[in-house]
Amino acid sequence: MQNPKKNNIDRFFAIIPAGGSGSRLWPLSRAAAPKFLHDLTGSGQTLLQDTWDRLQPLAKARTMVVTGDIHARAVEEQLPELDLSNIILEPTPRDSTAAIGLAAAILMLREPDVIIGSFAADHVILDENKFQEAVLEAVEVAATGLIVTIGLVPTEASVAFGYIQQGEPLDSKSARSVKKFVEKPNIKLAQEYVDSGDYFWNAGMFIAPAKLLLEVLAQTEPELHAGVMKIALAWDSKDRDQVMSATWLKLKKIAIDYAIAEPAALQNLVAVVPAEFEWHDVGDFASIAELQSQGRKGNLAVIGSAKVLSDSSSGILVSYTNRLVALIGLEDVIVVDTPDALLVTNKANAQKVKSLVEALRQSGHSELL
Repeated sequence: MQNPKKNNIDRFFAIIPAGGSGSRLWPLSRAAAPKFLHDLTGSGQTLLQDTWDRLQPLAKARTMVVTGDIHARAVEEQLPELDLSNIILEPTPRDSTAAIGLAAAILMLREPDVIIGSFAADHVILDENKFQEAVLEAVEVAATGLIVTIGLVPTEASVAFGYIQQGEPLDSKSARSVKKFVEKPNIKLAQEYVDSGDYFWNAGMFIAPAKLLLEVLAQTEPELHAGVMKIALAWDSKDRDQVMSATWLKLKKIAIDYAIAEPAALQNLVAVVPAEFEWHDVGDFASIAELQSQGRKGNLAVIGSAKVLSDSSSGILVSYTNRLVALIGLEDVIVVDTPDALLVTNKANAQKVKSLVEALRQSGHSELL
């Protein structure tokens, strides 16, 4: 008697890349405690924990986390259900292709027919049912031999995201082929994209047979492919640490969009599943303030244990100190109070925090990073 055919979702393995220092969220987010390790939504859980919980109905225990050496203890504490055979510790960040490519290679060697899905640890998704429906469809489409991304139906002409241009319908519920990926546009182009109805926001979610993902990588970045395969082949052996330390730092730093998604789209190997769920890439304090206020004007959102007095002020206050913070007559203000650093700015200048962090680095204040 033959074994019943494995369902495609049973082949699915989720990957959570948990990296980056979140420099636009300084001084809350630091190299040793980046944004995914914080509760930035008021959910009572960190962004990493929310991401894990969102994936469990789809992947159950089949979830791998890729994070930095220095975050190992925090990740293990926050995710007690994580199987330690499914955590990859990076000695230093090498960008998303190395992280996701290594995870895909390890999983492929363990399960040749595995379908992997990559989902960032620091995104906020408010409608989990719609998210899970989109991923389920993406897994089915990926099983036909395609790299699949989830495209978010844009709600406005935003210059903060890249875009995906859709092509022809596929033999699926809603999936379409992908014509091309587009870099973050100017506002005029963004408005044209939204008005056309042919473009989606690129949320950086990729679902694909691991074998196909690595085949594309072998074509576009052969040295990087060889490096991740070398590490993966030694991963479940006693030689892991030696091979990792000798190989990892030599891997090219390149985003998965450039190394895999864009070249694969030119080969008609990419599909997009449209989705309409509320999604936030909490990249700066302005986006957190918007998320907290849900678009309502005149609110002061408070995160942390702050003691606050506010009169005619709006924006966001983040504080984990015992100080009283008093605000009077400030609109769209951003105040971040930590034991060793205080940030005061406004929503309009929230993106400039990254350049401030770079100035701290250049001036030798690494203890604050």
